[in-house]
Amino acid sequence: MVATKPGAGKKVVLAMSGGVDSSAAAALLKEDGYEVVGCFMRLGSEDPDEIADGYDNLAAQSCDTGSNPRATKKHKQGCCSVNDAADARLVAAVLDIPFYVVNFRKDFGRIMDYFVAEYNAGRTPNPCVRCNDWLKFGKLHAYAQSIDADYVATGHYARTDLSDPAHPKLLRGVDLSKDQSYVLFGSPRDQLAHMLLPIGHLEKSVTRQIAEHHDLPVFNKPDSQEICFVPDNDYARLVERRTPGGFATGPVLDRDGNEVGRHDGHQHFTLGQRRGVGVALGYPIYVVDKDPGANTITVGQKEDLLSTGLIAGQTNWLIDPPAGWTDCQTKVRYNSEPVPARVRKLVAEDGSDSLEVRFDAPIEAVTPGQAVVCYGKIGSELEQTVLGGGWIQEALRA
Repeated sequence: MVATKPGAGKKVVLAMSGGVDSSAAAALLKEDGYEVVGCFMRLGSEDPDEIADGYDNLAAQSCDTGSNPRATKKHKQGCCSVNDAADARLVAAVLDIPFYVVNFRKDFGRIMDYFVAEYNAGRTPNPCVRCNDWLKFGKLHAYAQSIDADYVATGHYARTDLSDPAHPKLLRGVDLSKDQSYVLFGSPRDQLAHMLLPIGHLEKSVTRQIAEHHDLPVFNKPDSQEICFVPDNDYARLVERRTPGGFATGPVLDRDGNEVGRHDGHQHFTLGQRRGVGVALGYPIYVVDKDPGANTITVGQKEDLLSTGLIAGQTNWLIDPPAGWTDCQTKVRYNSEPVPARVRKLVAEDGSDSLEVRFDAPIEAVTPGQAVVCYGKIGSELEQTVLGGGWIQEALRA
């Protein structure tokens, strides 16, 4: 009797970024028998006039390895550049899967507008989470439906548990040092059953081995570290360029409200920042508060950054929301470790949802604009499960 592969008869749209993770995911999906359709999302992270012809040429070329369009022009390397599109096309050619460039440039403008608006409002945005919510599991999901695909897949280090189709779960990746479940918390609950994360059970080193085993040309490609539309990491310059006249000099205050210096725009600073403040008080100082309305920056000591909890809005629950306080683990930024906490759902008078988190012990630099993500309590059945999360509105200071 011939065993049926798990993906037999199923079509999946795979977001291919040109990196090793999504490329290995493509190889694994094909091995499992899925009909894989590779899609590279053209997001417009670079000058569209400079590179439009590069994307158009990629879309027009057949999936063969006889030519490499990267040889025609040099472009900045990010997670969605023309170079990355070329790498994704080459991987698709090696694996013999169809490859398309889907134009989400107009939609990506919404993410850039959000990024700029958040900094101008004194908050610190997280565009990668928004990109997953709005594009990879938003627009791309709609595209998958339009071609009758059963799933959308990505190369994220996270897992889905589809053992109970009526109650799918989002889980942390097995390689906790690479876990990316934080950036997927906003995925709609009803879409989890249509989400595949083929490398979530792997360590990064194994992912590279899989790519090398399949002769994929990106097996040793470095990971992208920067925001794709800020390849030089100078986010303030981008914000200033898109909001002419939006930056103004203002006072730097100490915790007592005394002016101890001047700054060139509050958008240059984030909570917890220590370097580049431009003020010397004879002891280590940190940015502990921002007031965009008054255009002030407040500096203080490390203990001034401590918070006992937070309030978050725009919530997304991936389980039935708890009726009262529930023990959990909580992350308040992508690269932080989960800490023990309690979470409860709040309902405002206008009917909108929010959540409150209380930490078991105070933590530093809870930053409005970032996401808070809650996981099950350590030692519980839900320990690796994403319970839900939201966008931090207020830090409850110690």
